[in-house]
Amino acid sequence: MQLRVECHAGYRGEETPRRFFLGHRCIEVAAVLDAWLAPDHRYFKLRGHDGGCYLVRHDVVTGDWELAGYDRVAPG
Repeated sequence: MQLRVECHAGYRGEETPRRFFLGHRCIEVAAVLDAWLAPDHRYFKLRGHDGGCYLVRHDVVTGDWELAGYDRVAPG
């Protein structure tokens, strides 16, 4: 599922998701639980303000964002 993501650029210029939209629903990012790089994608494991755990990925070539996974309850 493609997403619209709003990011904040940190002191190193790396963009980190702050909120994203599932259709018309806005999910505020409460915490970045993990982040890692793959050859063509950047991955973020996020806790939403709704308590859900979201895995989103950013295609570094096209700039597209996708929802790669979801768990109803975020760990921790």
